Amino acid sequence: MSGDLFGAPEADRKAPVTGSPLAERLRPRRLDEVVGQDAPLAAEGALGAMVRAGRLRSLVLWGPPGCGKTTLARLLVDATGGRLLFLSAVTAGVADLRKTFETADRLRRARERPVLFIDEIHRFNKAQQDGLLARVEDGTITLVGATTENPSFALTSALLSRLEVVVLAPLSLAALEVLAARAEALLKVTLPLDPGARATLLALADGDGRYLATLIEALLERKPEGTLDEAALLERLAKRRPRYDRDQDQHFNLISALHKAVRGSDPDAALYWLCRMLDAGEDPRYLGRRLVRMASEDIGLADPTALPTTLAACEAFERLGSPEGELALAQATVHLATAEKSNAVYVAYKEAFATAREAGSLAPRPWSLNAPTRLMRDLGYAHGYRYDHDEADGFAAQDHFPEGLERRRFYRPAGRGREAVIAERLEHWAQRRETGGKPAKSIQVEEA
Repeated sequence: MSGDLFGAPEADRKAPVTGSPLAERLRPRRLDEVVGQDAPLAAEGALGAMVRAGRLRSLVLWGPPGCGKTTLARLLVDATGGRLLFLSAVTAGVADLRKTFETADRLRRARERPVLFIDEIHRFNKAQQDGLLARVEDGTITLVGATTENPSFALTSALLSRLEVVVLAPLSLAALEVLAARAEALLKVTLPLDPGARATLLALADGDGRYLATLIEALLERKPEGTLDEAALLERLAKRRPRYDRDQDQHFNLISALHKAVRGSDPDAALYWLCRMLDAGEDPRYLGRRLVRMASEDIGLADPTALPTTLAACEAFERLGSPEGELALAQATVHLATAEKSNAVYVAYKEAFATAREAGSLAPRPWSLNAPTRLMRDLGYAHGYRYDHDEADGFAAQDHFPEGLERRRFYRPAGRGREAVIAERLEHWAQRRETGGKPAKSIQVEEA
């Protein structure tokens, strides 16, 4: 299969309903008209295998807007001989679910196979999803859900374990081109666009076939004279904001891509993902907070300037606002991506935290305690403490771990950037502790 999801040649179509939106008139009437979702519909694909077997299993269709989730659900039911029951999670309540289950019971008694399709199933709360679970388990219904959100986050683990997740892709540019051509055939027009403007029209749709149909209708309603170039097209059609949800899947996917580009020392990719999120409307303050995290987690003491540079970028944004302040975030992003990397402090923190939690309430050694009063001194507080600055080389070699806890080495410098110098210094100090404070050998330690 190749092309788009939405149509077949006009000669093979049923007569369109007068006045219906173009997207509805382009909707496939049979499963063999569906194109653009090759992998799941292939003979060995999840949906293709169910069609060949003649029976649907409970599943959830996960994909972006305009990729054909609702259409596929309807056509799959037709192809496998079920009876479709439709609910929208946006409007359905407990009473609607109860009536639907009663209808499903009647259909089963009549030896029919009820298939309940729930659009935007991620909007059902936990109680509603639990109500579905029992009916899926006892076979009252075959459930087909449609969602634009990651099922791992949107559905309860119990319900998700009973569903096969089928991932649907956004329509490719080639698929959208076929859709545009079929719209022209259906409407008996040629879109008044030069090749560059036509490519721009497809790009504006951003993988959404339904939105492309809307754009075509809007363009034709304006009755442009002559052939439009890209600039003239953009004067007539506004660009839609990219697919993005600041607390859902796209948000987490893009911030993960930014973080991993910084960690992977790829400044160009890091800038791209930063700009993608800014263009989509992400809060620059959130991005600043994440950059601060990267400075400590992935760079640390390999480049001690990373953290203050990033904090300064956050402050610069607060002073300048948008869009001027976003340049400071871009500067910090490039700094982090091009810096030497080390997660040694991050690893040390996790290990030390785990040890502190496991070791319990061990008391500090006497010399680690403060003794501001005579009573505390009489009780032994600070007894035996050697003031490091009074030592010849500023190091007293005392052990400051609590008694009862063997010394641990949490912080292991990576040996890159400034941490190479720190590693040498720590090794020198470790040898001094092992020899009771006396140098085991002469070591020249370069200042970090």
